[in-house]
Amino acid sequence: MRGQGDGKMVMAKKSMGDYLVEGGYITAEQLKQAQDAQRTAKGDLGKILVDLGYVGEQDVAKARAQELGIPFVDLTRYQIDSGAINVVPEHIARRHNVIPIKKEDRVLTVAMSDVNNPYAADDLRLVSRCTIRAALAAPSDIEDAIRRNYGGSNLTEEPVGLAPTSNGGGGSVSAFSDMREDIAKYAATSNIEDEDDPDAAVKMSEEAPIIRVASTLVQQAIRTRASDIHVEPDRRNVRVRYRVDGVLHETMTLPKYIQAPLISRFKIMADMNIAERRLPQDGRIPIRYENKDYDLRVSCLPNIFGEKIVMRILDKTSILIGLNKLGFQAESQAHLEELTIQPNGLVLSTGPTGSGKTTTQYSVLNKLNTIEKNIITIEDPVEYQLSGITQVQVNRKAGLTFANALRSFLRQDPDIIMVGEMRDLETAEIAIEASLTGHLVLTSLHTNDAPSAVIRMADMGVEPYLISATVIGVLAQRLARKICNNCKEPYEVPGSDLRRFGFKPENPDQPITLWRGRGCELCHQTGYTGRLGIFSMMRVNDEIAELVVRRAPLADIRDAAKANGMMELREDGLIKVLEGITTPEEVMRVVFTAGH
Repeated sequence: MRGQGDGKMVMAKKSMGDYLVEGGYITAEQLKQAQDAQRTAKGDLGKILVDLGYVGEQDVAKARAQELGIPFVDLTRYQIDSGAINVVPEHIARRHNVIPIKKEDRVLTVAMSDVNNPYAADDLRLVSRCTIRAALAAPSDIEDAIRRNYGGSNLTEEPVGLAPTSNGGGGSVSAFSDMREDIAKYAATSNIEDEDDPDAAVKMSEEAPIIRVASTLVQQAIRTRASDIHVEPDRRNVRVRYRVDGVLHETMTLPKYIQAPLISRFKIMADMNIAERRLPQDGRIPIRYENKDYDLRVSCLPNIFGEKIVMRILDKTSILIGLNKLGFQAESQAHLEELTIQPNGLVLSTGPTGSGKTTTQYSVLNKLNTIEKNIITIEDPVEYQLSGITQVQVNRKAGLTFANALRSFLRQDPDIIMVGEMRDLETAEIAIEASLTGHLVLTSLHTNDAPSAVIRMADMGVEPYLISATVIGVLAQRLARKICNNCKEPYEVPGSDLRRFGFKPENPDQPITLWRGRGCELCHQTGYTGRLGIFSMMRVNDEIAELVVRRAPLADIRDAAKANGMMELREDGLIKVLEGITTPEEVMRVVFTAGH
């Protein structure tokens, strides 16, 4: 309880979680699970509850409004005042995800998704010259209301020198308009002829328009679910591409004179050496956007037209996805869980870069992370921070390598060890030693399929008898794009078209129904939204162990693994195609390689 000015006592406000439990929206157990997840990922509790599928955005907004003691507005039913819309420009509404809903004299009521954003309140006061009264609404409802009440989403004019492309990059017209204004201001106020002067570039990178352009590029990438941002100097301009669901899309082009200050801006943010333009550099930018924490891993590479910047976006809450949401068939997931509760042994994850190996390993560790287990990881770099787990990052300059760290781990009384990647014989031998001395070791290799992993270890110089004695399972995986649910449509093909996936129809000419995405605004005309895993699990039994010791051909090991229940990647892909989750073309793109 707390006192008020009139001397009366009132009960302290309840938390958002308490309101949701009391209202019957979630159970107390679900709230506890979300709070545990929040302690791990440090994200917003409401967002975590929504991501876990326990509650909807609107219900979270209602509960948060009660917690904060401010009004909640259901924008799907509320009649918005056109007079209010007229006093706030579209780019301000989109920038802060707010929408004005009512204007009474000099008081403007604004629906917001984050009422604690001081920049939003300042901008709204400045442009409207009104007192701002905040109301809370669901973020997606605000976005829909902006699209309905502003005409900006139908604009066809493209900014000069800043052209959003139409091939799925997913940029916001409003954001591009803001960037055009910033670039125009920069061009008008700066001496762009000095762009090749490092000192001048640093000075220009600290000007407000360049800072806003850099911020907008990152924010737009996050909004479009991009995993990587590519800023690529060309002869006459600077190309920006976003990687969305594993595929690069050209999003915009920037004028050449923006190159030097923009690259310098990103290098400053990543704590790189601005003066060094001849050597590659790596850095990191921690950012917070819409109440979520992100890490940007930045790589700078000199080329003939300047320096190229690539930024990998790491969402610290995405690791909460859980094994059951990665795309495993029930049997494969059961086999993986059975392997990872063994007291000792080596479990390998295989696949190319960007196939989701790290996410799978973190999901396994998250499941195994209990008070009774001592879990230690060595990674390069540490991508996500997990509470309760000791995570060590490789530092080659200081002499901390995978091998050196592993030696120290054995004196730390571990139960489970994760090695980010088994890159050389020394690391492999110490990992094997750890598994032989009573530890469960998780690590990864770059091979095309699961049976190839044991051959790869032998090629590295590991003795076959050690491989057979320690490796208990190998998981091969790929990431395929999922069909967009908003524009999903059926179509028919002859059953014979799926023969390459191992499909054996009784009547090859009998049509079967598959699904594809037609392309819409939500998926940026690609037909795909999000990704899921395609998996192949090989459990090592006595027969496979004997074949490894005998240095048997890969084909023999593959046949033995299939006889032991291993489903090949193409077979798992076929199941997901027939279930309407992805398309044959997507499975072919990620699974089929030369010779396979």
